[in-house]
Amino acid sequence: MKIHNQPAIAFSINRYERNATKMEKTIDKLATGLNIRKASDNAAGLAVSETLRAQVRGLSQAQRNMQDGLSVLQAADEGLNNVNGLLQRARELAVMNATDTLTDSDRQASQLELDQLMEGINDTAHKLEFNTKKILGENAPLVLMVGANPGQQITLDLIDTGTTALGLDSLNLLTNENASDLITKLDNAISKTTGHLTKIGSYYEAIEHHMRNSLLKETNITSSLSDLTDLDMAKEMMQFVSLEIRQNGDNLLVSKVNQNTTDVLKIVSK
Repeated sequence: MKIHNQPAIAFSINRYERNATKMEKTIDKLATGLNIRKASDNAAGLAVSETLRAQVRGLSQAQRNMQDGLSVLQAADEGLNNVNGLLQRARELAVMNATDTLTDSDRQASQLELDQLMEGINDTAHKLEFNTKKILGENAPLVLMVGANPGQQITLDLIDTGTTALGLDSLNLLTNENASDLITKLDNAISKTTGHLTKIGSYYEAIEHHMRNSLLKETNITSSLSDLTDLDMAKEMMQFVSLEIRQNGDNLLVSKVNQNTTDVLKIVSK
């Protein structure tokens, strides 16, 4: 006589081990809240998720780049307004000295103030910096990366507002004629700085536009990434409960088969 208990036990043990592996993965997912943690979970999904993750991180960095760009433009705007204020005062002095009611001593005092104003303009132009980079002292492009991919850049043309660039070298107010000529030069300089301020404003609007687009794109990609990688907790919990019931059933089956075999052996041995 043969007692055939091994096939049933082998089947239950095999299913028990498969369930144990699945339960281990399920517990890992429940602990991390992620549907994809490694390539074995979903190889194709992992490749897609990492591409999306790179885009999200790139867009986040691009937004920080644009924030720096806006800071540069804010500093440039303040510097230009300061230069413009100094030019306005210089023009006021030029108008005051374009008349013969002043004495030579008055003109000397005005010249001294004019020299200080020009020094203040150069000081602003040559010392205003952002991260050690000159903002108003040179004509040079400032390239900002505004996206996550190659070529997604905008270029800001930095401007030189020194007295040489504004055509204001070697000025004097010591005669009526010189003061009259200076009014024209200062009008031209004021026109240049006003044009620079307009350009700064247009750059600012352009960066804000790119910033809004970047935020919207990051939100959409983050949502797609979440759909792909984030775990459906309710579904996974149901899966865990189902596997646990199977595990308990297999344990009970193996225990029952073994008990039945023992009982049969007891009967036979009598």
